[in-house]
Amino acid sequence: MFEQHAALFLYTVSPVHMGAGQAIGVIDNPIQRERHTRYPSFAGSGIKGAARHGFEVLFNGTNASLDLLFGPEAGSDTLHAGAVSFGDAQLIALPVRSLREGYVYATCPQALARTRRLLELIGAKADWPLSAVEKDQQRPVVNPTGNQARDSADVKEKQQPCLVVNPALLSPGGKLHLEAFEYPARVSEPLAEVAADLANRALPDVAAYAFFREKLKKDLVVLSDTDFSYFAEYATLVETHVRIDENTGTASDGGLFYTENLPPESLLVAPMLTSKTRTGKGKENELCAEAVMSHVKAALDGKLLQIGGDATTGRGLIVARVEG
Repeated sequence: MFEQHAALFLYTVSPVHMGAGQAIGVIDNPIQRERHTRYPSFAGSGIKGAARHGFEVLFNGTNASLDLLFGPEAGSDTLHAGAVSFGDAQLIALPVRSLREGYVYATCPQALARTRRLLELIGAKADWPLSAVEKDQQRPVVNPTGNQARDSADVKEKQQPCLVVNPALLSPGGKLHLEAFEYPARVSEPLAEVAADLANRALPDVAAYAFFREKLKKDLVVLSDTDFSYFAEYATLVETHVRIDENTGTASDGGLFYTENLPPESLLVAPMLTSKTRTGKGKENELCAEAVMSHVKAALDGKLLQIGGDATTGRGLIVARVEG
Protein backbone atom coordinates (compact mmCIF):
# COMPACT_ATOMS: atom_id res chain seq x y z
CA MET A 1 0.00 0.00 0.00
CA PHE A 2 1.44 3.36 -1.04
CA GLU A 3 1.26 5.87 1.78
CA GLN A 4 2.94 8.97 0.31
CA HIS A 5 1.91 10.69 -2.94
CA ALA A 6 3.47 13.40 -5.11
CA ALA A 7 3.23 14.80 -8.63
CA LEU A 8 6.34 14.63 -10.78
CA PHE A 9 6.45 17.40 -13.41
CA LEU A 10 8.72 16.68 -16.38
CA TYR A 11 9.85 19.61 -18.56
CA THR A 12 11.79 18.70 -21.69
CA VAL A 13 14.91 20.73 -22.48
CA SER A 14 15.92 18.64 -25.51
CA PRO A 15 14.00 16.43 -27.94
CA VAL A 16 12.87 13.27 -26.14
CA HIS A 17 12.40 9.90 -27.80
CA MET A 18 10.44 7.50 -25.61
CA GLY A 19 10.09 4.86 -28.27
CA ALA A 20 7.02 2.79 -28.99
CA GLY A 21 8.88 0.33 -31.23
CA GLN A 22 8.88 0.19 -35.01
CA ALA A 23 5.78 1.04 -37.03
CA ILE A 24 4.51 0.50 -40.56
CA GLY A 25 3.59 4.16 -41.14
CA VAL A 26 5.69 7.01 -42.48
CA ILE A 27 7.53 7.37 -39.15
CA ASP A 28 9.71 4.33 -38.54
CA ASN A 29 10.36 5.01 -34.84
CA PRO A 30 7.31 6.69 -33.27
CA ILE A 31 7.03 7.90 -29.69
CA GLN A 32 4.77 6.49 -27.00
CA ARG A 33 1.19 7.73 -27.05
CA GLU A 34 -1.94 7.17 -25.02
CA ARG A 35 -4.34 4.84 -26.76
CA HIS A 36 -7.51 6.86 -26.15
CA THR A 37 -6.25 10.44 -26.67
CA ARG A 38 -3.19 9.90 -28.90
CA TYR A 39 -1.35 12.42 -26.70
CA PRO A 40 2.41 11.76 -26.29
CA SER A 41 3.16 10.07 -22.97
CA PHE A 42 6.02 8.53 -20.98
CA ALA A 43 5.55 5.02 -19.61
CA GLY A 44 5.98 4.78 -15.85
CA SER A 45 8.59 2.03 -16.30
CA GLY A 46 10.77 4.41 -18.33
CA ILE A 47 10.43 7.15 -15.74
CA LYS A 48 11.40 4.72 -12.98
CA GLY A 49 14.49 3.65 -14.91
CA ALA A 50 15.54 7.28 -15.39
CA ALA A 51 14.88 8.03 -11.71
CA ARG A 52 16.93 5.03 -10.63
CA HIS A 53 19.83 6.09 -12.83
CA GLY A 54 19.52 9.70 -11.62
CA PHE A 55 19.52 8.57 -8.01
CA GLU A 56 22.66 6.52 -8.63
CA VAL A 57 24.57 9.27 -10.48
CA LEU A 58 23.34 12.49 -8.88
CA PHE A 59 22.83 11.27 -5.32
CA ASN A 60 25.75 8.81 -5.20
CA GLY A 61 23.36 5.96 -4.58
CA THR A 62 24.95 2.64 -3.66
CA ASN A 63 23.71 -0.71 -4.91
CA ALA A 64 22.20 -1.38 -1.50
CA SER A 65 20.27 1.90 -1.41
CA LEU A 66 19.11 1.46 -5.02
CA ASP A 67 17.80 -2.01 -4.28
CA LEU A 68 16.17 -0.78 -1.08
CA LEU A 69 14.24 2.02 -2.81
CA PHE A 70 13.69 0.79 -6.36
CA GLY A 71 13.91 -2.97 -5.94
CA PRO A 72 16.73 -5.31 -7.00
CA GLU A 73 17.66 -5.91 -10.61
CA ALA A 74 16.29 -8.98 -12.39
CA GLY A 75 18.29 -12.07 -11.57
CA SER A 76 19.29 -10.85 -8.13
CA ASP A 77 19.67 -13.41 -5.34
CA THR A 78 17.30 -11.39 -3.13
CA LEU A 79 14.01 -10.37 -4.68
CA HIS A 80 11.55 -7.92 -3.14
CA ALA A 81 9.31 -5.11 -4.31
CA GLY A 82 10.62 -1.58 -4.55
CA ALA A 83 9.22 1.23 -2.43
CA VAL A 84 8.84 3.78 -5.26
CA SER A 85 6.30 3.69 -8.06
CA PHE A 86 5.74 6.01 -11.03
CA GLY A 87 2.61 6.26 -13.13
CA ASP A 88 2.55 7.16 -16.81
CA ALA A 89 3.25 10.83 -17.57
CA GLN A 90 0.37 12.75 -19.14
CA LEU A 91 0.82 15.72 -21.47
CA ILE A 92 -0.08 19.14 -20.06
CA ALA A 93 1.27 21.59 -22.63
CA LEU A 94 2.96 21.33 -26.01
CA PRO A 95 5.11 24.04 -27.67
CA VAL A 96 3.53 25.21 -30.94
CA ARG A 97 5.14 27.66 -33.35
CA SER A 98 3.47 31.07 -33.27
CA LEU A 99 3.64 34.08 -35.56
CA ARG A 100 4.34 36.23 -32.51
CA GLU A 101 6.54 35.56 -29.47
CA GLY A 102 8.23 32.57 -31.13
CA TYR A 103 6.08 29.80 -29.71
CA VAL A 104 3.24 29.26 -27.26
CA TYR A 105 2.51 26.58 -24.69
CA ALA A 106 -0.65 25.03 -26.13
CA THR A 107 -3.05 23.10 -23.92
CA CYS A 108 -6.77 22.33 -23.78
CA PRO A 109 -9.54 22.01 -21.16
CA GLN A 110 -9.17 18.22 -21.13
CA ALA A 111 -5.42 18.32 -20.41
CA LEU A 112 -5.85 20.95 -17.68
CA ALA A 113 -8.69 19.03 -16.06
CA ARG A 114 -6.63 15.83 -15.97
CA THR A 115 -3.72 17.70 -14.39
CA ARG A 116 -5.94 19.26 -11.73
CA ARG A 117 -7.47 15.85 -10.99
CA LEU A 118 -4.02 14.33 -10.46
CA LEU A 119 -2.92 17.18 -8.19
CA GLU A 120 -6.03 16.89 -6.06
CA LEU A 121 -5.70 13.10 -5.84
CA ILE A 122 -2.27 13.50 -4.24
CA GLY A 123 -3.55 16.20 -1.89
CA ALA A 124 -1.95 19.18 -3.69
CA LYS A 125 -5.09 21.25 -4.08
CA ALA A 126 -5.26 23.27 -7.32
CA ASP A 127 -7.80 26.09 -7.14
CA TRP A 128 -7.92 26.52 -10.88
CA PRO A 129 -11.01 28.34 -12.19
CA LEU A 130 -11.44 25.90 -15.07
CA SER A 131 -15.20 26.41 -15.22
CA ALA A 132 -14.60 30.11 -15.87
CA VAL A 133 -12.00 29.25 -18.51
CA GLU A 134 -14.42 26.94 -20.31
CA LYS A 135 -17.15 29.58 -20.09
CA ASP A 136 -14.78 32.11 -21.67
CA GLN A 137 -14.03 29.69 -24.47
CA GLN A 138 -17.69 29.15 -25.29
CA ARG A 139 -18.59 32.83 -25.55
CA PRO A 140 -19.08 33.86 -29.23
CA VAL A 141 -16.50 36.17 -30.76
CA VAL A 142 -18.70 37.23 -33.67
CA ASN A 143 -22.26 38.54 -33.85
CA PRO A 144 -23.86 36.65 -36.74
CA THR A 145 -26.89 38.09 -38.43
CA GLY A 146 -29.58 36.01 -40.07
CA ASN A 147 -30.55 32.37 -39.63
CA GLN A 148 -28.19 31.20 -42.36
CA ALA A 149 -25.17 32.77 -40.61
CA ARG A 150 -26.21 31.39 -37.24
CA ASP A 151 -26.48 27.88 -38.62
CA SER A 152 -23.25 27.89 -40.63
CA ALA A 153 -20.39 25.60 -39.64
CA ASP A 154 -18.04 28.58 -39.92
CA VAL A 155 -19.88 30.51 -37.20
CA LYS A 156 -20.10 27.44 -34.98
CA GLU A 157 -16.35 27.04 -35.25
CA LYS A 158 -15.80 30.69 -34.35
CA GLN A 159 -18.00 30.32 -31.28
CA GLN A 160 -15.20 28.36 -29.60
CA PRO A 161 -12.23 30.75 -29.64
CA CYS A 162 -8.88 29.90 -28.18
CA LEU A 163 -7.91 31.70 -24.98
CA VAL A 164 -4.68 33.58 -24.30
CA VAL A 165 -3.10 35.41 -21.39
CA ASN A 166 -0.78 37.64 -23.39
CA PRO A 167 -2.46 40.07 -25.85
CA ALA A 168 0.90 40.50 -27.60
CA LEU A 169 0.31 37.07 -29.16
CA LEU A 170 -2.60 38.41 -31.21
CA SER A 171 -2.51 39.96 -34.65
CA PRO A 172 -4.79 42.89 -35.59
CA GLY A 173 -8.37 41.71 -35.43
CA GLY A 174 -7.75 39.50 -32.40
CA LYS A 175 -6.39 36.52 -34.35
CA LEU A 176 -3.84 33.99 -33.13
CA HIS A 177 -1.62 32.34 -35.75
CA LEU A 178 -0.22 28.91 -34.88
CA GLU A 179 1.74 27.04 -37.54
CA ALA A 180 -0.37 27.57 -40.69
CA PHE A 181 -3.65 28.08 -38.81
CA GLU A 182 -5.53 31.21 -37.79
CA TYR A 183 -7.74 31.20 -34.70
CA PRO A 184 -10.13 33.75 -33.26
CA ALA A 185 -8.89 34.48 -29.75
CA ARG A 186 -9.62 36.42 -26.60
CA VAL A 187 -7.70 37.33 -23.48
CA SER A 188 -8.87 35.38 -20.41
CA GLU A 189 -8.24 36.57 -16.86
CA PRO A 190 -9.08 33.16 -15.29
CA LEU A 191 -6.51 31.54 -17.56
CA ALA A 192 -3.83 33.89 -16.19
CA GLU A 193 -4.45 32.42 -12.70
CA VAL A 194 -4.09 28.87 -14.01
CA ALA A 195 -0.92 29.69 -15.96
CA ALA A 196 0.76 31.39 -12.99
CA ASP A 197 0.00 28.52 -10.60
CA LEU A 198 1.10 25.89 -13.13
CA ALA A 199 4.39 27.69 -13.83
CA ASN A 200 5.15 27.99 -10.11
CA ARG A 201 4.53 24.28 -9.59
CA ALA A 202 6.15 22.84 -12.70
CA LEU A 203 9.48 24.68 -13.10
CA PRO A 204 12.32 25.17 -10.60
CA ASP A 205 12.43 28.58 -8.93
CA VAL A 206 16.01 29.36 -9.96
CA ALA A 207 17.51 31.92 -12.32
CA ALA A 208 18.16 29.42 -15.13
CA TYR A 209 14.43 28.78 -15.55
CA ALA A 210 13.14 32.29 -14.79
CA PHE A 211 12.55 33.10 -18.47
CA PHE A 212 10.57 29.93 -19.06
CA ARG A 213 8.52 30.33 -15.88
CA GLU A 214 7.49 33.80 -17.05
CA LYS A 215 6.83 32.62 -20.60
CA LEU A 216 4.62 29.79 -19.36
CA LYS A 217 2.71 32.31 -17.24
CA LYS A 218 2.02 34.68 -20.13
CA ASP A 219 2.09 32.49 -23.25
CA LEU A 220 -0.18 29.61 -22.20
CA VAL A 221 -2.91 29.15 -24.82
CA VAL A 222 -6.06 27.04 -24.44
CA LEU A 223 -7.25 25.44 -27.66
CA SER A 224 -10.29 23.25 -28.08
CA ASP A 225 -9.73 19.57 -27.26
CA THR A 226 -10.02 18.77 -30.98
CA ASP A 227 -7.44 21.31 -32.13
CA PHE A 228 -5.02 20.37 -29.35
CA SER A 229 -5.30 16.71 -30.39
CA TYR A 230 -4.28 17.71 -33.91
CA PHE A 231 -1.12 19.47 -32.75
CA ALA A 232 -0.31 16.66 -30.30
CA GLU A 233 -0.42 14.26 -33.25
CA TYR A 234 1.27 16.31 -35.97
CA ALA A 235 3.39 19.04 -34.31
CA THR A 236 6.05 16.75 -32.89
CA LEU A 237 9.67 16.75 -34.06
CA VAL A 238 10.47 14.20 -36.80
CA GLU A 239 14.15 13.72 -37.66
CA THR A 240 15.66 11.99 -40.68
CA HIS A 241 18.51 9.55 -39.99
CA VAL A 242 20.80 8.38 -42.78
CA ARG A 243 23.63 5.84 -42.64
CA ILE A 244 25.92 6.13 -45.66
CA ASP A 245 27.70 3.15 -47.19
CA GLU A 246 31.34 4.24 -47.48
CA ASN A 247 31.84 2.13 -50.63
CA THR A 248 28.87 3.44 -52.62
CA GLY A 249 28.33 6.85 -51.04
CA THR A 250 24.59 6.12 -50.83
CA ALA A 251 22.27 5.15 -48.00
CA SER A 252 22.79 1.63 -46.71
CA ASP A 253 19.92 -0.84 -46.78
CA GLY A 254 17.74 0.11 -43.82
CA GLY A 255 19.97 3.13 -43.21
CA LEU A 256 17.33 5.74 -44.03
CA PHE A 257 14.66 6.08 -41.36
CA TYR A 258 12.55 8.66 -39.53
CA THR A 259 12.49 9.07 -35.76
CA GLU A 260 9.84 11.00 -33.85
CA ASN A 261 10.65 13.07 -30.77
CA LEU A 262 8.64 15.07 -28.29
CA PRO A 263 9.91 18.64 -28.82
CA PRO A 264 11.80 20.72 -26.24
CA GLU A 265 9.67 22.89 -23.91
CA SER A 266 6.95 20.21 -23.56
CA LEU A 267 5.43 19.74 -20.10
CA LEU A 268 4.09 16.48 -18.63
CA VAL A 269 3.10 15.24 -15.19
CA ALA A 270 3.13 11.79 -13.59
CA PRO A 271 2.07 10.43 -10.19
CA MET A 272 4.89 9.35 -7.86
CA LEU A 273 4.02 7.03 -4.96
CA THR A 274 6.09 5.62 -2.11
CA SER A 275 5.58 2.96 0.56
CA LYS A 276 7.74 1.61 3.33
CA THR A 277 10.59 -0.58 2.15
CA ARG A 278 10.00 -4.34 2.09
CA THR A 279 13.25 -6.27 2.15
CA GLY A 280 12.11 -8.88 4.65
CA LYS A 281 15.25 -8.31 6.75
CA GLY A 282 13.61 -6.89 9.84
CA LYS A 283 12.31 -3.48 10.83
CA GLU A 284 15.75 -2.18 11.76
CA ASN A 285 16.71 -2.30 8.05
CA GLU A 286 13.53 -0.68 6.75
CA LEU A 287 12.57 2.89 5.87
CA CYS A 288 9.11 4.43 6.33
CA ALA A 289 7.23 5.85 3.34
CA GLU A 290 8.02 9.44 4.39
CA ALA A 291 11.75 8.70 4.44
CA VAL A 292 11.58 7.04 1.03
CA MET A 293 9.77 10.06 -0.43
CA SER A 294 12.35 12.38 1.13
CA HIS A 295 15.24 10.43 -0.40
CA VAL A 296 13.72 10.30 -3.88
CA LYS A 297 12.58 13.92 -3.84
CA ALA A 298 16.05 15.11 -2.85
CA ALA A 299 17.53 13.13 -5.74
CA LEU A 300 15.05 14.30 -8.42
CA ASP A 301 13.62 17.72 -7.56
CA GLY A 302 15.11 20.38 -9.82
CA LYS A 303 17.59 17.94 -11.35
CA LEU A 304 18.44 17.31 -15.01
CA LEU A 305 17.69 13.69 -15.95
CA GLN A 306 18.01 11.64 -19.12
CA ILE A 307 15.02 9.60 -20.23
CA GLY A 308 14.33 7.53 -23.33
CA GLY A 309 16.62 6.69 -26.24
CA ASP A 310 19.35 8.39 -28.28
CA ALA A 311 21.20 9.57 -25.17
CA THR A 312 24.52 9.80 -27.04
CA THR A 313 23.04 12.38 -29.42
CA GLY A 314 21.78 14.62 -26.64
CA ARG A 315 18.20 13.40 -26.62
CA GLY A 316 16.03 12.82 -23.58
CA LEU A 317 17.09 15.67 -21.27
CA ILE A 318 14.34 16.68 -18.86
CA VAL A 319 14.06 18.78 -15.70
CA ALA A 320 12.12 17.11 -12.89
CA ARG A 321 10.04 18.98 -10.32
CA VAL A 322 8.33 17.22 -7.43
CA GLU A 323 5.11 18.68 -6.03
CA GLY A 324 3.72 17.27 -2.83
